Amino acid sequence: MNLLSRCIGSPLNRRNFLHVGAIGALGLTLDQYMRLQAAEPAGKKKPKAEACIHIFLPGGQAHQESWDPKPFAPVEYRGQMGTVKTKIEGEVFNECLVKTAAIANEITVCRAMTHGEAAHERGTHNMFTGYRPSPALKFPSIGSVVSHELGVRNNLPPYVAVPTMPAQDAGSGYLSSSFAPFSLGSDPANGGFKVQDLALPGSVTPERFASRRTMLDAVNGHFAGKEKSDNLDAMDTFYQRAYGLISSEKAREAFDINKEDAKVRDEYGRNTAGQRMLMARRLVEGGVRFVTMTYGGWDLHGNIAPGTKNQLPQFDQAFATLVTDLKQRGMLDSTLIMVSSEFGRTPKINATAGRDHWPKVFSVVLAGGGIKKGFIYGKSDATASEPDEDGLTVEDLAHTVYDCLGIDADKKLMSPGDRPIDIVREGKTRKELLS
Repeated sequence: MNLLSRCIGSPLNRRNFLHVGAIGALGLTLDQYMRLQAAEPAGKKKPKAEACIHIFLPGGQAHQESWDPKPFAPVEYRGQMGTVKTKIEGEVFNECLVKTAAIANEITVCRAMTHGEAAHERGTHNMFTGYRPSPALKFPSIGSVVSHELGVRNNLPPYVAVPTMPAQDAGSGYLSSSFAPFSLGSDPANGGFKVQDLALPGSVTPERFASRRTMLDAVNGHFAGKEKSDNLDAMDTFYQRAYGLISSEKAREAFDINKEDAKVRDEYGRNTAGQRMLMARRLVEGGVRFVTMTYGGWDLHGNIAPGTKNQLPQFDQAFATLVTDLKQRGMLDSTLIMVSSEFGRTPKINATAGRDHWPKVFSVVLAGGGIKKGFIYGKSDATASEPDEDGLTVEDLAHTVYDCLGIDADKKLMSPGDRPIDIVREGKTRKELLS
């Protein structure tokens, strides 16, 4: 408890009076003292990133057909697709990543991501939480922890899912449900896209809206003293955030993709990947702290080459534009981007010209806030079967993401049974990834 809290929180006496007088003796006015108390604690690092965009590619994207091709491996390992040279000397990406190859000097590719979960649900849990699944406890996602630790900015929800929460593992876990993501509910690529419930119904005037809020506050106040539960607290938090969102025109406009210049929408691509990534940029620009967006279906057990060619070019255009757009707006250094999937694919092409689940090694891409530019971190072996150098664990990846966002990953949060749980257990920040 700080000095002023002790004074205010106890009856005024001579000793407390002298403590208050000491503020003046130090040459500080009460206003100056309060400002110092509100400032960042000594030793706390300034965050490298103010927001994060997590692009999740569900199904398990093949590292061989994206970020880590093996052009010199036997054909049964390398597959049928070609490669393209990148801005990183001596490095190549899949042939469909032409635009991304041209901005590779702005990103980091981690080619030795690894864990041991070959089932979709368990792999997804790893990548969204930094924890292996546990039957005893449901862990919160990184986005929910960010929401818990950093809170609301500019009346916008701190954590948003585009278009919807991709899995239960992207939710709040043992934290209050008030830290779950706000979901758009529909795809911004759809014609006539509109986030429902962000505008007042035609029959409700601003005055009536304000009156309803006052009445709700009175009802909440009545029940607050009678019952206490996560559901009530969460509902109250949701109502407060909803009122702030609806009453703020600037906040509502962040969700209105139709306000975006038509040329910019074309640059991203008038498709699912393009409009979702554009929406993510609009949201972090408006004040959202963490955006999770999904794109595609990468569970290609058969016909992996045509399946990749059908999806990867859209991603390529949108991702390269997102990085370029953020840079041009002066936002790239303050916005962390992460591209991940739940696992990779088997080293050998199978009998149906596809690849099966493979968590031993795969790729993750990072860019922006605090991350090195034009860097390949770690490597897989000659057949993309396992890490050969600098294997990256889910704990270390989560630790590094939290570090960039200014969150202490070693901090303990309280579970429902008042049990302290590490935000990340046993991980460490990979300093080699940081700029």
